[in-house]
Amino acid sequence: MNAEINVVSLIDVMMLLLVIFMITAPLMQGGVDVKLPVADAKPLENKSSIVVSIDRNGRIFVDKTLMNYREFRAVFKTMVGPNAARGVTLQADKGADWESVSRVITVIRNAGVINLGIATEQEPPQ
Repeated sequence: MNAEINVVSLIDVMMLLLVIFMITAPLMQGGVDVKLPVADAKPLENKSSIVVSIDRNGRIFVDKTLMNYREFRAVFKTMVGPNAARGVTLQADKGADWESVSRVITVIRNAGVINLGIATEQEPPQ
């Protein structure tokens, strides 16, 4: 009798799972669909900050959680809490109206956040 384990089928299954994972992983990186404005700015380095997004329709998302302005104004200070020093990254769609963006910035600043980064797309080289 042969006492060896045939691992070829196990390797095949693992390779198939690896291929499936490689195909589906980029699709799982969801988020808020925002077209950022183009600017010549340095990349933001703080990846652990809270992300506040404003889409074209003026809807506000805090780390993928949808809320209206009244809810955002009421709960944002408690959401940031002692983590205000980590900072906030604001992703505003280039089609969003300035009133919505300025109101959100005001709430963020009133919550005690000093480090506010505004996300933009990299300007193409000329």
